[in-house]
Amino acid sequence: MAKESIKARERKRQRMVARCAAKRESLKKAGQWSELDKMPKNSNKIRLHNRCKITGRPKGYIRFFGISRVWFRKLASEGKIPGVTKSSW
Repeated sequence: MAKESIKARERKRQRMVARCAAKRESLKKAGQWSELDKMPKNSNKIRLHNRCKITGRPKGYIRFFGISRVWFRKLASEGKIPGVTKSSW
């Protein structure tokens, strides 16, 4: 499980990206690269990293569900994810 500070940092980046997205886009279209350089680095969406919403695990992230493979398997086995069943062939 990731430290709370790591998860909080990622949430902070997400808020900053959402807040500055329109301004960044207008500066890019206008070609004002010097103004774009003055904006905070964390306002760039490239700096975001997908993390599990439950544990904060950065690897094995399943984008459609927003959780890691470990928790996906656990919740699917318990029947808590609608429409997901164990497969066999």
